[in-house]
Amino acid sequence: MKPVYQYFFRGLITFLPVALTLYVLYLFIAWVESIAMWAIRPLIGDFYLPGLGIVIGAAMILGLGFLISQPATARLLSWVELPFTNLPVVKSIYSSLKSFADYFSPGKKEAQQQVVMLKMPDNEMTIVGLVTRQDMAGLPPGLAELDHVAVYLPMGYMIGGYTVFVPRSWTTPIDMSVEEAMRSSLLAWMRSK
Repeated sequence: MKPVYQYFFRGLITFLPVALTLYVLYLFIAWVESIAMWAIRPLIGDFYLPGLGIVIGAAMILGLGFLISQPATARLLSWVELPFTNLPVVKSIYSSLKSFADYFSPGKKEAQQQVVMLKMPDNEMTIVGLVTRQDMAGLPPGLAELDHVAVYLPMGYMIGGYTVFVPRSWTTPIDMSVEEAMRSSLLAWMRSK
């Protein structure tokens, strides 16, 4: 019976990631398709071409990106964002998500997005983290005067993480992209094939 269990679990471990990825992708595509079709159905009637909703949704996002890049529209966006940045609970959620999205935006300087090894002196333990702030300017007194960097230490399976302020000398840059580091952290640095 032991080989049967081993074969079953190997098959399950192979099948689950593929099946779950395809299922989540299907749910996302179905959701985007339904939202886009709901928005354009009044304009096109009963005409339907599979994938049209996704194409139109992608075109709308591209158009929004173009509009936001224009100076006049950026000022208008600040008015639209006003309720999201002033309501107590909504402000916390919106600001956190916006900061996270801005961190990974293509326009950010590469120096800000750096993967580093963090090692305290006289300690053999090494932690991999992401530099999220190169200087302390603009932070409250006590932190602003330090010659430190902010390093985000993601926890395995993306349950959370910690941001630590450490001396720059404790960090060593790694030749790894932020995406690779986040993916490895998600899997708790387990070996993947």
